[in-house]
Amino acid sequence: MTEQPHSNTDLQNEIVRLNKIISALIKQADARNSDKMTDFSLFQSQVMLENEVHNRTEQLENALLKNKQINAELIDTQWKMMGEIEERKLVLRALEQEKAEQKELIQKLEESDRQLRQSEKLASIGQLAAGVAHEINNPMGFITSNLSSLQRYFTQLFQLIALYEKSSADPANPFWPQQIQSLRDEIDIDFLKEDIGPLFQDSIEGAVRVRRIVQDLLHFSRAGENYWEWANLQDGLNSTLNILSNELKYKADVIREYGDIPQIHCMPAQLNQVFMNMLLNAVHSIDIHGEIRVKTGATQDQVYIAIADTGSGMTPEVKAKIFDPFFTTKRLGAGTGLGLSVAYGIIKKHQGNIDVQSEPGKGSVFTVWLPISPEIESDDTH
Repeated sequence: MTEQPHSNTDLQNEIVRLNKIISALIKQADARNSDKMTDFSLFQSQVMLENEVHNRTEQLENALLKNKQINAELIDTQWKMMGEIEERKLVLRALEQEKAEQKELIQKLEESDRQLRQSEKLASIGQLAAGVAHEINNPMGFITSNLSSLQRYFTQLFQLIALYEKSSADPANPFWPQQIQSLRDEIDIDFLKEDIGPLFQDSIEGAVRVRRIVQDLLHFSRAGENYWEWANLQDGLNSTLNILSNELKYKADVIREYGDIPQIHCMPAQLNQVFMNMLLNAVHSIDIHGEIRVKTGATQDQVYIAIADTGSGMTPEVKAKIFDPFFTTKRLGAGTGLGLSVAYGIIKKHQGNIDVQSEPGKGSVFTVWLPISPEIESDDTH
C-alpha cells in the first residue's frame, strides 16, 4: 500500500520534539561525564551527537518538503478532475440538446414523408378519377334504367291487382274476367314474370360493384395508414387492380399468377400505393396493347411481388434514375415524378428492396422483396 504523507504540522512538531530531547540528552551527558571524560572524548561525543541530530533534522526537512510537493500535486489533480467533470457535464448537456433537436427533426421529416406519400396517393387517384367515374357510372346507368323498368312493371301489376280486388266483390259479373284478360294481354304478364327477376339481379350486382369501387377508394385514401398489421398482400393487389380496372382493360391483359404466400407484418395501405404506382408505370409504358403479369411467391422468410410488362422498357441511363425524386420520362404535366421515389421509400421502411430488370423494347420487371416479419422500432408501430 502507498504510504500516506504526513501533514506539515505533524512533521514540524516532530522536529521540535526531537530537538528538545537531544538538548536534554546533551545536558545530561555533560553533567555525568564532566569529571570522567577528557576534553577530546567529550568533544568527539558532542560532534557525533550533533551530526546525528543534523542528519535526522535533514531527513525530517526532506520529508516535510516531499509532503508539501505531494499535497500540491493532490490539490492540482483535484482541480483538474473538477475541471474535467464540469467539462463533461457541459458536453453531456450539449449532447442531450443535440439529441432532442435530432428527434424533433426526425419527427418533422417523418411527417413530411407521410404528407408526401399521401399527396402522391391522392395525385394518383386524381389521375384515375375519370376512369373511376366511368367504372361507377356504368353500373349506376343500368341500375337507374332497371329501376325505371321495375317502376313501370309494378305500376301495371298494381293495376291488375286492383281489377282482381274489384272482381272479387262481384264474381258473377262477366265484365270483370274480360277486363282482367285484356289488361293481362296489354301488360304482357308472362314477359313481366320473366324480366323482373333479371332486373333485380343485375341491379344488385351493379350496386355491389359500385360499393366495391367506393370501398377500394376509401381504402387507398384513408388517413390512418401508419399502422403495422398482419395482412395478405394478394388482397391488396386485387383491390389495386379493381381501382385501376378502367385504366388497364383498354391497354393490357392482366394475368395473375398468385402463389401460396403467408401474411406479413406491414403497413398494407402504403404497400397498396406501391402496387398502384408500379402498375400505372407498367400500363403507361405500353403504347397500344400489351400484357401485364402479376406474380407472387414466398421463400423461407420473405415474400415477393413481381410486376412484368411488355412495354417499351428502359435504357440503363433511365433505369439508374427511376427512383430519383421528380424524375419522369412522361410529358410535362402527365406525372409528378414521385411515384417510384415514394414506392422506394415505403419498401425501404419495410426493410425490403426492389429489383428492376429492363431492356429497351423488351419491357420491364419490377420485383418487390419484403420480409415476413421485419424488425421494427417501437416508435414505428403506429
